[in-house]
Amino acid sequence: MNWLLVIVGAMVGAPLRYLTDRTVQSRHDTVFPWGTFTVNVAGSLILGLVTGAVAAGGASSQVQLLLGTGLCGALTTYSTFSYETLRLAERGARFYAAVNLVAGVAAGLGAAFTGAALAAAIWA
Repeated sequence: MNWLLVIVGAMVGAPLRYLTDRTVQSRHDTVFPWGTFTVNVAGSLILGLVTGAVAAGGASSQVQLLLGTGLCGALTTYSTFSYETLRLAERGARFYAAVNLVAGVAAGLGAAFTGAALAAAIWA
């Protein structure tokens, strides 16, 4: 049963990642990968919220499998983040590469901590 929860979450997360990335990126006329940045930060927020809810007893481990492992695992993408950062650096956009690296990690961590803190406030 657990693997079905992961699969169902991923079935939603993968197309959501693609559609969000394309929608966000089409609205920005820049080389900066705003689509990937957006899905990674949103996924980090969701994962922090879900993990915090499970830790506080507000959600079950099945919810974590469905939303945390399945949805967020397919929604977020470290490999694309890494590739896009490398591609920016190789194309001479080193400033954007550095911004993507620092802002992506900082915003992702900040979103995860915010989600966990929000969950703790709700289920405390």
